[in-house]
Amino acid sequence: MEAGHVLVEDVMDAIAANRRMARSMTVEVYSRHNETFRVTETIGRRPGIPPRSYGVDLRNRRCHCRRFQTLHYPCAHVVAACAKVSVNVEHFIDEVYTLARTLRVWENEFPVLPDLSTWKVPPMTFELVPDKGLRRNPKGRPQSSRIHNEMDIREKSDGKLCGVCRLAGHNRSKCPFRDYHVGQSS
Repeated sequence: MEAGHVLVEDVMDAIAANRRMARSMTVEVYSRHNETFRVTETIGRRPGIPPRSYGVDLRNRRCHCRRFQTLHYPCAHVVAACAKVSVNVEHFIDEVYTLARTLRVWENEFPVLPDLSTWKVPPMTFELVPDKGLRRNPKGRPQSSRIHNEMDIREKSDGKLCGVCRLAGHNRSKCPFRDYHVGQSS
């Protein structure tokens, strides 16, 4: 404050970065009276992808990128719109970011804490016991926690079928028709 700074240094750095980005944007004035603009980004786009454009409303302090509303200081799109109509960007920085407001937060005094040995700490009257049901089982396949319904119930079948003749009671290696089916396509 003694050096004449009004805003917090981090915000000033962010505004400077936004000014650099705003130089590569094009601004269309939709309504000078309503202070609405269409800002189009031109740098950093790949060929074949159309440039992104954002609506800026200076009167209501809104930008379609939502950074302006979220951070309460101008994004690069707002900086570009302000440069187009020669408006000072610092008017759109919330007073939360002023050094005077920041110093007011820290002007409260905190009481000195007494010596740690003089603290009165009540003894533990209960024992903390961990719930073993909440532990993960490190071995084996993880169990599903999904609730099953009637869709998950399998219909009873005759068991596994033979891969050769599709009959139950034996498998491919014990199939009585194995020699008959060898070499034929199904």
